[in-house]
Amino acid sequence: MGADPIGASPPAPRAGTEPPPPSLLVIFGASGDLTRRLLIPDLFGLFLDGLLPERFAVLGVSRTPYADEAFRAMLRDCARETGEAKFDASRWDDFAAGLHYHSADLEDPGSYPALRERIRSLCAARGIPGNIIFYSAVAPRHYVSLVRKIGETKLAVPSEDLPGFRRVIVEKPFGRDLASARALNREMLGVFHDGQVYRIDHFLGKETVQNLFVFRFGNGIFEPVWNRNYIDHVQITVAETLGVEGRGDYYDDAGAVRDMIQNHLLQLMALVAMEPPNSLDGDDVRGEKLKLLKSIGRVADERVGDVCVRGQYVEGETGGKKVPAYRAEKNVSPDSFTETYAALRLSVDNWRWAGVPFYLRTGKRMARKVSEIAIQFRPAPSLLFKDTECGQIDSNLLVINIQPEEGIFLRFCAKEPGPGVCVRPVDFHFTYREAFGARSTPAYGRLLLDVMHGDPTLFPREEDVETSWTLLDPFLRRWEGDPGHGLRFYPAGGWGPPEADALLQEGRDRWRRP
Repeated sequence: MGADPIGASPPAPRAGTEPPPPSLLVIFGASGDLTRRLLIPDLFGLFLDGLLPERFAVLGVSRTPYADEAFRAMLRDCARETGEAKFDASRWDDFAAGLHYHSADLEDPGSYPALRERIRSLCAARGIPGNIIFYSAVAPRHYVSLVRKIGETKLAVPSEDLPGFRRVIVEKPFGRDLASARALNREMLGVFHDGQVYRIDHFLGKETVQNLFVFRFGNGIFEPVWNRNYIDHVQITVAETLGVEGRGDYYDDAGAVRDMIQNHLLQLMALVAMEPPNSLDGDDVRGEKLKLLKSIGRVADERVGDVCVRGQYVEGETGGKKVPAYRAEKNVSPDSFTETYAALRLSVDNWRWAGVPFYLRTGKRMARKVSEIAIQFRPAPSLLFKDTECGQIDSNLLVINIQPEEGIFLRFCAKEPGPGVCVRPVDFHFTYREAFGARSTPAYGRLLLDVMHGDPTLFPREEDVETSWTLLDPFLRRWEGDPGHGLRFYPAGGWGPPEADALLQEGRDRWRRP
């Protein structure tokens, strides 16, 4: 049967880009929040930018009963709400023609033969040569069962009627500790080989994170000073103003360390501190990231309290509104010891970073929503200005803003106009919006596009995941043995528990207040 493209006249792609090969994206858990708020709006954005292949379709799979038209109508409403100015009503129907739905109980093995037939018929109708991407947007407890059933139904391998490639996308968390991560990897690799598995971390799809490669390795003024001789310390902050927002059952089982540090923050740290790769090839980039993760100093069980502070928010005020304590949130235990804030001091045991502390922190119900990497340089060695009217000058600061405004901030010193010598800090701001006049491709959209192209560069490998858990297992063991040990409390709307200040080395450093 002939191809039935999403749009009769798809827009021309951006310069320097090429649409990926035809493919079918099968989203398991398609009635959930992730599909509605992020995946479909980002795919629509790719379509508007001419980055999707003409022969492309989505098959949503979930237990909720939907006809195709009802599914499309629901997604249209969500895309309009979340897509902001990017939503183009005149183009939605062209895009939505490729959205389909199949109702199935994913825990019932009897559901999969009908699903396989729906996939086969949809590929035939839309001219897709059997290229299938599976997206696991279900709760982590269903990962193993889902992967097994995909394997048992022979959907994971090419066949005569579905001859193309197979890829699978897995959402975080990738396990809840080292043992469970290894078990999950064994199950995944029993059905797919590692080159087919894409462990998605949406932070790595953000434009500013990707720009770290160019910023560090493409600018001769920064790479020479990117080491212990010039950098005093590094702070990586991911702060949220929201609470658990109806995800109490998941979050109370996970906590800030499992939910954010194991994946997002350690991956950011690896990108900041890794050595230059031989090329931008995915294996070279991921190889250097892994080397860095393996170079992070291991923390002995008895030292956990010295290098980590965890906290939990109590009632407070954010955005001028009173908000409840974490323990009063829906689906959260009233005597929960789960941390909603965590701050760590880590070190990198290699030549480049010896003696440079890396501070990582994340929290919910914080004073401001911000994700940033702050590079604090050492002060200038001369005391030349100490006797001037302004006194000794501040050291330079470089901040890479990941969200909400993607860009770079640099603080340097300049003399104030006038007859005297007074040196003041001057701030230089670069934003993607101002520099390039257009918003960047949203993170999920960028990563979905990479999966379609078969580019694994921005996706953690099996060994990355297990190395991260190896680093964090001492912390998890300490807290599981004594859940309330060291748990501090902080009011919603603040910057976390004051005890976290003690992590900063010898009192010389200070947490940034973005």
